[in-house]
Amino acid sequence: EKDALKTRPHHAGHCWGRVPTPSPGPPHRPPWLLLLVVLLGGAGAQYSSDLCSWKVKSGLTHEAHRKEVEQVYLRCSAGTVEWMYPTGALIVNLRPNIFVPTKHLTVCIKPAPGSSGANVYLEKTGVLRLLVRDGEHGPRRVRCFGLDQGSLFVEASPQQDISRRTTGFQYELVHRRSGSDLLSLSSPCSPCSDTEVLLAVCTSDFVVRGSIQDVTNEPEQQESAIHLNVSSLYRQKSKVFQPDPEGGGRWRGHIKTLLKCGVRPGLGDFLFTGQMHFGEAWLGCAPRFTDFQRMYRDAKQKGLNPCEIGTE
Repeated sequence: EKDALKTRPHHAGHCWGRVPTPSPGPPHRPPWLLLLVVLLGGAGAQYSSDLCSWKVKSGLTHEAHRKEVEQVYLRCSAGTVEWMYPTGALIVNLRPNIFVPTKHLTVCIKPAPGSSGANVYLEKTGVLRLLVRDGEHGPRRVRCFGLDQGSLFVEASPQQDISRRTTGFQYELVHRRSGSDLLSLSSPCSPCSDTEVLLAVCTSDFVVRGSIQDVTNEPEQQESAIHLNVSSLYRQKSKVFQPDPEGGGRWRGHIKTLLKCGVRPGLGDFLFTGQMHFGEAWLGCAPRFTDFQRMYRDAKQKGLNPCEIGTE
């Protein structure tokens, strides 16, 4: 039995194998070349804007040489992008619908089922970082990054038949929270530090005390569903946990984590914290409750606890 659950939420940054390009097909410009067109003046670029979502048919209605790169501006906290018959490239600029400094916001994107026809990059000052590879058949995991880290650069892949291709994803802008909810490439299943746990208690979308009743693994999605028996409900923004039909003042619900974190049912109580992403509850920090009591007591004695919570 593990001393603490592996505790970081699912995020991006994994390397994926290269997808073979159909042949014959149109000559392919590297993504940096299309981006250079915009950086040097955006010749021929077209601009679209909407409040929350963007949907368009591209290749069947425009000649590729007349529509190299299109700028898309979306000013909303959540929405969708759907690009049918993709040709050329998009630069998707996301902004909140109220004034919030970009350094305080995190962007999360979730590829749509069956999305294909383009690669999705994070771009800033001409530097590209791959987020979602075209034809990726792995789990549809959420990718998150700081809004101040750049814009989304979506580049169509050369295809002989674009009529069957649609690239799409959901996005959401959330307030940047503790390190337990930020991009973690090196060790996404590592236990949280004492400081991260104390911050997570104050900033998470849900905070509960309970035990693991069961764990259901979903190999195709590379995810695990953790079914909880909750004795104390400190906070929840969505109705993840519902009153136990058997009564007794307890609640039941499930949260998700990465399959590779290897969570298993076991004895004892934990403090479960985490965030909501696209309507699903994802595990953040989850120390044993006795360890949390020690952390909280030590911080309170030093006047360092960031917020008040019951520990009995």
